[in-house]
Amino acid sequence: MRDWHQIFDQNVLVPPHPHRARQPLKESTAFQCVLKWLDGPLIKQGALEVLSELGCHLRVSLFDVTYRHFFGRTWKSTVRPVQPLPGQPPRIVLNEPVYFHTSLSHPGIVAVVEVAAHGRRRDGTLQSLSCGFGILRIFSSKTESPRTASQDRRLRLYHGTPRALLHPQLQDPIEQSKHLTAIESCSLQYTLQPHPALEPAFHLLPENLLVSGLQPLPGLLPAPRDAGDALRKPRLQKSVTWYLDEVFFTLYPSLEKFEQELLELLLSDHSLEGDGLLDGSALEIAERRLCVGAHNGLGFVQRPQVMVLVPEMDVALTRSASFSRKVGSSSKSSSGNQALVLRSHLRLPEMVHDPAFAVVFQLEYVLSSASGGDGNAAPATALASLARMHTVRWAVWKPPPDAGSGSATLPLQGGIRPNPAHCLVYKVPSASMSSEEVRQVESGTVQFQFSLSPDGHPDTPGLPRAERRPSRRAPTSPASPPVPPPQGLAASQDSPVGPGLSLSQLAASPPSPTRCRSAKPSSQQPASSEPSGAQLQEPPLEGGIAHLEADLSPTPVVPGTCVVEQLQELPFAPVHAPIVVGAQARSSGGRLSRACLELLQAAGFPEILDASQQPAEAVSPADPVKFSPQKEEADRLRGNEVVLQFLAFSRVPQDDPGAPWPRTVYFTFQFYRFPPATTPRLQLLPLDGAGKSRSGSLSHVLVPSSHHGSSDAGPPGFQLRYLVDPGFLRPGERRWFTRYLAVQSLQVDVWDGDSLLLIGSAAVPLKHLLRQGRPAVQVSHELEVLATEYEQDAMVLSGAVTASGSVRPIGVHTVVKGLLHLTLANVGHPCEQSGREASTLPPSRLRVISNEGAGRFDGGSLLMPGAPRRVKNVVQAQKLAEVDSELAAMLFTPLPPGSKGPRGTVQEGDAVRRRKLERMRAVRAQEAGGERGARRSVLAEQNVRAQHARDLQVIAAYRERTKAQNIASALSLAITVEHTLYASLGTVEFFEFALRNPHNTPHTVTIEVDNPELSLIVDSREWRHLKAAAGLHTPVEEDMFRLQGGLAPQLFLRPRETAHIPFKYQTFSVVQASMDLRPEKGTEPGSPGKDSTMPTRHAKVLFRAGGGKPLAVLLLTVQPQPHPVAQVFRFYHPELTFLKKAIRLPPWHTLPGAPVGMPGEAPPVHVRCSDPHVICETQNTGPGEPRDVFLKVASGPSPDVKDFFVVVYVDRWLAAPVQIWQVYLHSLQRVDVSCVVGQRTRLSLVLRGTPTLRNVRAFTSHPQELTTDPNGVFALPPHGVQDLHVGVRPRRAGSRFVHLNVVDVDCHQLVASWLVCLSCRPPLISKAFEITMAAGEGKGAHKQITYTNPYPFRRAYRLHSDHPDLLQFTEDTFQVAGGETYTIDLRFAPSRRAGEREVLIHINDHEDKNEETFCVKVIYQ
Repeated sequence: MRDWHQIFDQNVLVPPHPHRARQPLKESTAFQCVLKWLDGPLIKQGALEVLSELGCHLRVSLFDVTYRHFFGRTWKSTVRPVQPLPGQPPRIVLNEPVYFHTSLSHPGIVAVVEVAAHGRRRDGTLQSLSCGFGILRIFSSKTESPRTASQDRRLRLYHGTPRALLHPQLQDPIEQSKHLTAIESCSLQYTLQPHPALEPAFHLLPENLLVSGLQPLPGLLPAPRDAGDALRKPRLQKSVTWYLDEVFFTLYPSLEKFEQELLELLLSDHSLEGDGLLDGSALEIAERRLCVGAHNGLGFVQRPQVMVLVPEMDVALTRSASFSRKVGSSSKSSSGNQALVLRSHLRLPEMVHDPAFAVVFQLEYVLSSASGGDGNAAPATALASLARMHTVRWAVWKPPPDAGSGSATLPLQGGIRPNPAHCLVYKVPSASMSSEEVRQVESGTVQFQFSLSPDGHPDTPGLPRAERRPSRRAPTSPASPPVPPPQGLAASQDSPVGPGLSLSQLAASPPSPTRCRSAKPSSQQPASSEPSGAQLQEPPLEGGIAHLEADLSPTPVVPGTCVVEQLQELPFAPVHAPIVVGAQARSSGGRLSRACLELLQAAGFPEILDASQQPAEAVSPADPVKFSPQKEEADRLRGNEVVLQFLAFSRVPQDDPGAPWPRTVYFTFQFYRFPPATTPRLQLLPLDGAGKSRSGSLSHVLVPSSHHGSSDAGPPGFQLRYLVDPGFLRPGERRWFTRYLAVQSLQVDVWDGDSLLLIGSAAVPLKHLLRQGRPAVQVSHELEVLATEYEQDAMVLSGAVTASGSVRPIGVHTVVKGLLHLTLANVGHPCEQSGREASTLPPSRLRVISNEGAGRFDGGSLLMPGAPRRVKNVVQAQKLAEVDSELAAMLFTPLPPGSKGPRGTVQEGDAVRRRKLERMRAVRAQEAGGERGARRSVLAEQNVRAQHARDLQVIAAYRERTKAQNIASALSLAITVEHTLYASLGTVEFFEFALRNPHNTPHTVTIEVDNPELSLIVDSREWRHLKAAAGLHTPVEEDMFRLQGGLAPQLFLRPRETAHIPFKYQTFSVVQASMDLRPEKGTEPGSPGKDSTMPTRHAKVLFRAGGGKPLAVLLLTVQPQPHPVAQVFRFYHPELTFLKKAIRLPPWHTLPGAPVGMPGEAPPVHVRCSDPHVICETQNTGPGEPRDVFLKVASGPSPDVKDFFVVVYVDRWLAAPVQIWQVYLHSLQRVDVSCVVGQRTRLSLVLRGTPTLRNVRAFTSHPQELTTDPNGVFALPPHGVQDLHVGVRPRRAGSRFVHLNVVDVDCHQLVASWLVCLSCRPPLISKAFEITMAAGEGKGAHKQITYTNPYPFRRAYRLHSDHPDLLQFTEDTFQVAGGETYTIDLRFAPSRRAGEREVLIHINDHEDKNEETFCVKVIYQ
């Protein structure tokens, strides 16, 4: 019989794809697949002639079609001889059952069956040939339901090998791919069905492992002789209980030296990897743990028990003297050596008398950094993120078959050899110079006493025998760990046994419910093992910040498992993508100084006047705003004219004067629910005398430019006006607009008008626009325009914790690009009381729609429904051709030639004209007295009469055919109600339809809705919530509707009864307006309530009584309205990849519209996205924890721009959004560049022409680091290909993005765009200098350094600096003869601030390659 080592080495499993591990926990399902026989000539005649002793066998593997990933282990059947009989169809009989169980119940999980031939060549060597393969579908198209049919099936076989499934062109369904060719007349007969009888043996069989029922499984009794299949009805072997006492671990040369070397190597490893986690902190041992469990060669039978080991000296100080003497005598340690002691005994009740069963010991060290970077103690929250766990040694003990008790000493193992935990283990000493006896003990030993009978160890009560068998709810296998044993399994009180008492586990953050299982069989370690290079595919454990790749779908929590699993999570911080904060948290501003106000006044900007032509009252942005809704409601000036006046865009005072500055800019933003606005290009004109005082922050004013690029002769600045009056607002919307001004901020994006690159964004609060009864107010802001730079998605561990407890965004840097000077004003206007507003019902009454008196037929023509008439039953006669378009088409359509009808050229319009002409001719003929004219007149009259007769026949036939349809249409008007809704994105439009039963008999009414965005409210709690929000006081009924699965809901109505049926309309799809808002100076944008270009939508609700007769019809016309946007996010990402970002929500109580609750009671946060192809979810991380919105977007081809909206709710029913974000994803071509700081790296990009000739120019976001050739404007021929040469010379090390745009300079259109990903390495510094200067307004310093040409010939050199604002050269280039020395003159500029700066001097050759780099440390005092 095979022993443990043989089984373990032969059953190494490949794990499933990492994305499968992040899916919610599901129950594992067992399957039985019986492979019966093969039909058809699978083996070619050539193989039959070449090979002898030919046999055939099957190979079965599990395959994930979605991710093109093989996993598990390939199972091979026994070899069957191939003996084709003449005259009979070839058939190979197999009859082999295959068993497995898996929790990956997805249609993409299939079994791949390969047919292989096996034979000997003529030279005696063995050879295997692949004869074809088939795809066996395990699960049906419904995700949760496996195939249950047990009848025989035929599996189609294809040419080739299963490796063809890894080709990217094979998409699911693979069977329909044109790249696969079926083998004619060849198939495999099989059966596949669920096998619940295998569930009691789940703990013995790992998940996704294919086994045959004919092969023995450790822990199961062999099958009866007549059956032969041990897994069809598995029978478990009788378990025995082993006890282990006096467990000691001895490490060489000593425990102290072993642990000291371990800590030193770990610190060295962290420093080599550049991991800043342990910088400046001391690494110490937090715990020494022992994991012990029974293993059957395939996996752990039960979850390993976790114990805490303590040094022998600590035990001697805390326990009795007798125990100390027993420890000293049993350890037999050498002088100075100290052992690790387990202070309790171990009980292993799951062992079986089987050579494949063994006890596995794992020695683990939990390490932590207990001090911060400044040497102080780390807080408790930081301990979890800094703790790491490493497996250092392991051992395997196979109990002797006959001995009942005794002692054992086992050598510890380590290093890179495979181990039961499937993780990396600490190295072992080199054995090259050691003998066999020394190698047995130099890695350490474990000693213990074992016994099979209790012998003084009474069995622990409270543990039922059935717990050794797993239940269906909690399968115990390495793939899905069992419920840990109760606390009764723990030993004495003084032993910290079990997962609940581990210090490192208590420091870990609570995990997600989806983490209630360990890794797949490929990493069969318990949940307490250390993630390593072999475990990167495992789902990361959660810490303080959730992982972006974590499974965000709601998963039911299995009782009794997750509570314990939370304590098994490892205390380390997961890797996650950068956290993006909102614009309100990034941008800041202030009020203008008096010097700036004087400059703006002198520039001649137009003055903002109120309705009385008086200057608007100026308020300071620093003054607090006292908001009173009552004052806003009582304001007599109902109209609000909001004015946005863009004044200037200036440099930052500390900005580098040599840095480029845009010539033109334009702005994009969206105010309230007006369409998005884009201003025209505005020129930046420098101010005279700017920079002489603090007003130097005001350097460039904005001037409108003409189409030719010259400045306009009008006043400077640019104004936009928005009129918000009662004609624009819907009933009850005034309060929404007032609250919008009180709590929201307006985000303005600033763009370079020439390069079309985003300069930055600024956010301005709108609360100062609240007039509070004043005629007009205005406020002037000086806003910082910030550019957000995102680093590449590097393996970042965590963010820095601020003093307030929040986490700074990692990988996100903000740079102040400039200062935007902006004036906002709100001018009140009186509004006349219109008839529409006077006759408008209160909002509560508008929520109820009734079908009583909806309409009736007042008589007259059936073809004119709803025509306005002053006197009833009186209709003015009209031509039928003008009333019915279909009849007019029939009369005006020419008849085919030869028909008996009217001639093809005769039409009703032509007949009128012809009659007039004939009358004119008849009059002339009568005057002339000619008989010929009279004859023509008679013939014309006969033709006209014949035409009229034929037209009347057509009209009579048409009326007879359409009479029933017209009468039915007219009758339906009496039961039809029309209503108009004004809906915006994500907002629920709630209304009730008062349906009345007009009959004297009861009816069961079926409600049919043809629009998925219009739904019936069936939950009474949601109905009450929406009624309370709308102020509606109609009654609420419980269990009002009868719901029958996917059928339409039904409602029972008594005779003459009226019922209020609740509806809600909510849309998450956005159709952008077809006309962009590009207003000219001083114009008013069109109001979306009047001239909106957004398309109108329709919905119809049909109420059918018994028998299908309509009882009422509701026709809804939906007018989509623009929605307010709280924030705008722009991401630049490589094309055809996935963008994964997390946007952190502000505290929930600061969100506008958030409900007022008890302190600490955060409401649930829900998010929805307007694009169904975008994954947008949030996760509840616990009370008091921040919330993140996770985005996963697929970028398109360059230069596409994908935009969508994210709607955030804080109410359970998703009724009214508290914030709406607009996200732009710019897809760019990615170019990766690896370069050295200070050295130019050159590359070429291919620029393809458009169908027309264009004058283009290349622009870059970092022109000081990236240059292009051609540098200016050049012609791009149509459909041509031109090389764009790019030179990169970075100034600082690290990874970052640089944008490169090619723009049509005539039309200002983007032709091409690239995202240049720089990976910059620091240069090798050859010399270092240090100087000291005085900080402040000084004159700087002049220094000299020398450089010697190391070459024997004359060379030219170039000088560059990474800080040109601090260091300048007298000469940027110089030449020096071979071996001679040249003096370099340096001029250091003064600095206003004290501190230290390191300036690099790059000495490059004539090709701009770095020869040497000097470092000058400048100290400003």
